[in-house]
Amino acid sequence: MRVSDLPTLPARLTRPVYFRGPAPRVAAPLAALDAPMDKLKITGGVPLRGELAMSGAKNAALPALAVALLTADELVIDNVPQLADIATMSRLLRGMGVAVERHGARLTVSAAQPTATEAPYELVKTMRASVLVLGPLLARFAQARVSLPGGCAIGARPVDQHIKGLRAMGAEIEIEHGYIVARAPRLRGAHIATDMVTVTGTENLMMAAALADGTTVIENAAREPEVGDLALLLNAMGARIQGAGTDRIVIEGVERLHGATHRVLPDRIETGTFLVAAAATGQFGGADVTLRDVAPGTLDAVLDKLREAGCEVANNGDWIRLRMDRRPRAVSVCTAPYPDFPTDMQAQFMALDCVADGAGQIVETIFENRFMHVLELQRLGADIAIEGHTAQVTGVPRLSGAKVMATDLRASAGLVIAALAAEGETVVDRIYHLDRGYDRMEQRLAALGARIERQK
Repeated sequence: MRVSDLPTLPARLTRPVYFRGPAPRVAAPLAALDAPMDKLKITGGVPLRGELAMSGAKNAALPALAVALLTADELVIDNVPQLADIATMSRLLRGMGVAVERHGARLTVSAAQPTATEAPYELVKTMRASVLVLGPLLARFAQARVSLPGGCAIGARPVDQHIKGLRAMGAEIEIEHGYIVARAPRLRGAHIATDMVTVTGTENLMMAAALADGTTVIENAAREPEVGDLALLLNAMGARIQGAGTDRIVIEGVERLHGATHRVLPDRIETGTFLVAAAATGQFGGADVTLRDVAPGTLDAVLDKLREAGCEVANNGDWIRLRMDRRPRAVSVCTAPYPDFPTDMQAQFMALDCVADGAGQIVETIFENRFMHVLELQRLGADIAIEGHTAQVTGVPRLSGAKVMATDLRASAGLVIAALAAEGETVVDRIYHLDRGYDRMEQRLAALGARIERQK
């Protein structure tokens, strides 16, 4: 055992594994799934104008919460958005006996006295990022039992690369009754070359390697800014990590990590979503939106496409200003790992192309089921043809409001953008998907002039 202030663990992993203390509480399913589903009513045809501050990145805050399992000291995480996914991860940690307190945008997390090393199906099924607790649990407590993950039904997102890497570091791992059951008296450094670029896989292995014996090298590592943000946090806690942001990350394991304070980087996908929403409404008299507390350097591919669509885009430091006073030009995009065009912006640009002048081609290379929003966009009058992983979008002068249903997180955002650019009233159902990744989106769009309200 590597942390002296925690009780000694049994040699073998049982099901489930508990430390001394009360049994963990398993939270009820997300309220959004139990209660009547909220909807958004949107009346389109209004250009977005004004200033708005962006939130911290969901995909950086979630691994930052998981990092708390690596130390008995207190961790303070600032700029954390208020999202359903953050609430789910907080419930998951509390179920393990981890103290999580929120004060505004700041979360204080302490894993000084955990009571369990299990991540139950009831919570993990709603959010794939829950698998991020696997590496930290195994590294600090020598064992873990984590449900195979769920989340949006946008395609296969296997955890085999996580398992492959942890096995290379000496872990014994089995899949039992839908759970990843892992044990390792002490992880050791290893040379790991992933078969595919995986963000959560890179993050899981990086966290596990921080407390391993020796040096770990991750080849074909994800280069996303959120991976770099996680490395900054780990290094602030005493880890020794180099190369984050490149495809080769080197981690020299240390004996223990200490507490730290960390500010989560801005959410590049939220920023891109609001910029595309402004671009789609520019034809209604001119959109002019300034977004603050952003990281323009993480959005090069998105900003380039917005300029190609005819937008005037300026940025400096921590702000971006977009102006648009005409119908957008159609653009073609092909999703690929960072720094190329992000799959999480695909649905939003498809919505933009739906009202554009000309035709654009959308090629999805990351997830095989990420065109489920096409049928809903067609209900609004979009002209879209799909062949395999390619969607041919021919812009129409006007979309027409209708009732539509969100199918996943980013599809929800695409439907909202299309509704803002449509004539008449659109009702977007099942927006619990939207709440997973956007903090009070309807209120913030309304602050920019959108006619939008939440309904039960």
